[in-house]
Amino acid sequence: MRPFSYTSATSTAEAIGLAASEQVRFLAGGTNLVDLMRAGIEEPEHVVDITRLPLDGVEELPDGGLRIGALARNTRVAGDARVRRRYPMLAQAIMNGASPQLRNRATVGGNILQRTRCGYFYDRAAACNKRVPGAGCDALEGFNRMHAVLGASDSCIAVHPSDMCVALAALDATVNIAGRDAAVPLTDFHRLPGDSPHVETVLAPGELITSIDLPAARPGRSVYLKVRDRATYAFALVSTAVQVHVENGRVAGARIALGGVAHKPWRAHEAEELLRGEAVDDDLLRRAAERSVAGARPRAHNAFKPELATRLVRRALEETTS
Repeated sequence: MRPFSYTSATSTAEAIGLAASEQVRFLAGGTNLVDLMRAGIEEPEHVVDITRLPLDGVEELPDGGLRIGALARNTRVAGDARVRRRYPMLAQAIMNGASPQLRNRATVGGNILQRTRCGYFYDRAAACNKRVPGAGCDALEGFNRMHAVLGASDSCIAVHPSDMCVALAALDATVNIAGRDAAVPLTDFHRLPGDSPHVETVLAPGELITSIDLPAARPGRSVYLKVRDRATYAFALVSTAVQVHVENGRVAGARIALGGVAHKPWRAHEAEELLRGEAVDDDLLRRAAERSVAGARPRAHNAFKPELATRLVRRALEETTS
């Protein structure tokens, strides 16, 4: 591990003031950053510990929503009675991620900012544009079973690993950032790779996530489903967060997000539009599920993902409309 200096910040303003350089990293739970530093993937010159900041609450908002502090532990959020009652798919998504020990340590802000688990990104002997811009991408012609089929580019086909973010995308959550006048929709927070996959979010140096806002709970049923290689502590091959409101046999509103298929949580807007206002039947659910992966471009080893995603979304739609 490269030597670095360390400061424990006592206020948000102090933390931001210490982190105006690209060579500075914030430390919260450390479940991703510390691993990356040990592997020599992240080599900050300075680490700013933010765990003493008062950003770990879960508070009511005037409109009936919830504000979740960036330092709230994942286990606490998943176990909060208001989250379980109003946003059950968020609790389900968190409980489907990592292990109990990691959920006890990991924070909401860190979960959003975690970096890809692509094996080529972690292998310093491999070519990776995300780790070293301009180096190339060995995943393109390598073993790419876990990689993206939507929104990827010739520079990077890595996927975002978060379960929680898939549910947040479906819930229209927004990210509050110190130093900005307006919150950023979670669906706009992560960037697609394009020609610069090393630039993963809209955060600038010195900016700090302070909380996540959830809008007031909407009517309807919701579910989070995940397919993975083993029952626990495995990243998604494909996952989906679906919420549907049915009135008099017709879809009054629908939200569909996918995980394990793209560089960011993938919101299936076209599928949602196809559902809206239509009478619920098997053919509608089949067409919407197929539309959720429209434009997919699989690689040599992940050609199964579009079909797997289609089947998973259809199952989620059946559960939320029955």
